[in-house]
Amino acid sequence: LQTRMQSLQPDPKAQYRSVYEALKKIVLTEGFWRPLRGINVTMLGAGPAHAMYFACYEKMKKSLSDIIQHGGNSHLANGIAGSVATLLHDAVMNPAEVVKQRMQMFNSPYKSVLSCIRTVQKTEGFGAFYRSYTTQLTMNVPFQAIHFITYEFMQEQINPHRQYNPRSHIISGAVAGAVAAAATTPLDVCKTLLNTQENRALSSVNISGHLSGMVNAFRTVYQLGGVWGYFRGVQARVIYQMPSTAIAWSVYEFFKYFLTKHKLEKRS
Repeated sequence: LQTRMQSLQPDPKAQYRSVYEALKKIVLTEGFWRPLRGINVTMLGAGPAHAMYFACYEKMKKSLSDIIQHGGNSHLANGIAGSVATLLHDAVMNPAEVVKQRMQMFNSPYKSVLSCIRTVQKTEGFGAFYRSYTTQLTMNVPFQAIHFITYEFMQEQINPHRQYNPRSHIISGAVAGAVAAAATTPLDVCKTLLNTQENRALSSVNISGHLSGMVNAFRTVYQLGGVWGYFRGVQARVIYQMPSTAIAWSVYEFFKYFLTKHKLEKRS
């Protein structure tokens, strides 16, 4: 839904005024499973990406907190750790995101994940899978910095003793995801344009070939939609990120608690 609603020059048959209308129209005209298209490639990349992401975050947070706050909680350490973890995460997820978004576009010519990978590799080269990498980092570094700082701040407010508390992890994760998603939507719109290379939009501003570079993407988005163009799909993005980050944090905190408890029991 987010990919479709961020389209800058959508086909007349793929124009939506709200998340509900988009979901209803896609299901009725394209089938019940259409909104889940590309989920397989996302799942394939998400496992290793998140493993590196949280491992790097915990290690960096602890090391930096020891230096900056002498072992206490430091918002600066949290922000830096989240930003560095993003570099590893996006290196794995960027190609998966390109394939997913191309398959999600209206009238996508790709029948399967393998078909999409082969076609993109053959026609645009391997670099196409990382064309939006710098934009992705430009978006995700501030996103994750805001995300982690907000999460840790929320934990200080509702779970100051830092005990395992599923409700506090879900609430903190959801709020952190919503704030970070809304703040970085303009960058996400630019990333979507670079990933999809939306032909209808590019031809309307006389761009031939492939659009590349964040500056060009920003300029093109403004030409096509003005200031409001940067916030296309913000509602869908926030609705998507809130449960996503809530689930990610609650699952992560559960396994962190379970493994730490198991390790302590083993020692005793």
